[in-house]
Amino acid sequence: MSRACKSANPFRYFNSSPEIIRLAVLMYVRFPLSLRNVEDLLAERGIDICHETVRLWWNRFGPMFASEIRRQRVSRMRGFRQWRWHLDEVFVKINGERHYLWRAVDHEGEVLESYVTKTRDKAAALTFLKKALKRHGRAEAIVTDGLRSYPAAMRQLGNLDRRKMGRWLNNRVENSHLPFRRRERAMQRFRQMKTLQKFASVHGSLHNHFSQDRHLIDRKTYKQRRSAALAEWQTLMA
Repeated sequence: MSRACKSANPFRYFNSSPEIIRLAVLMYVRFPLSLRNVEDLLAERGIDICHETVRLWWNRFGPMFASEIRRQRVSRMRGFRQWRWHLDEVFVKINGERHYLWRAVDHEGEVLESYVTKTRDKAAALTFLKKALKRHGRAEAIVTDGLRSYPAAMRQLGNLDRRKMGRWLNNRVENSHLPFRRRERAMQRFRQMKTLQKFASVHGSLHNHFSQDRHLIDRKTYKQRRSAALAEWQTLMA
């Protein structure tokens, strides 16, 4: 029983409070800030920590927070009947070498899956689709661009009939790349595939959690949803 209680508290070996750790991770992952930007902003609040501490915290707790957010959302998303996915891939340079970040978002703009590969062939598309389907289940329709790797992989999976393609149908996922691109510039690109994979997954989950579609709702509703999202964030891993 004691071992279970200890393992349930991921903050037990850290001197800083969970609230400060959550705030530092939130500021770094959600906003286009550098590690030193976060250090300076926290210093203005009277919190004296090094930028390397911020790096340690996001590496340690970012995936844990993202996993908890995904766990709470997956069951709700699977129950949605008219679920439509949008798939796309973007170029990302790692140490000057081109890599590909595959991303799947749903019709509401929520990031479902992120996957980094060195190639953009059928094998990479198949691995990406298997990963997304295993975690989130089947979709009513899957919208892609004209890349031939998608139909080849979907034919092998037996869901080619669910594929849709059109000139403007995939604007949803095209626009969803913008927040990640802003973070990429602030981080001055990535140096390792595993770092890109980790950050893309964490960033996607936090973006989902705090995305309130403020342009579609009135100010009062937006403030209520924002407060609810912040309150839920403060309870993660509590």
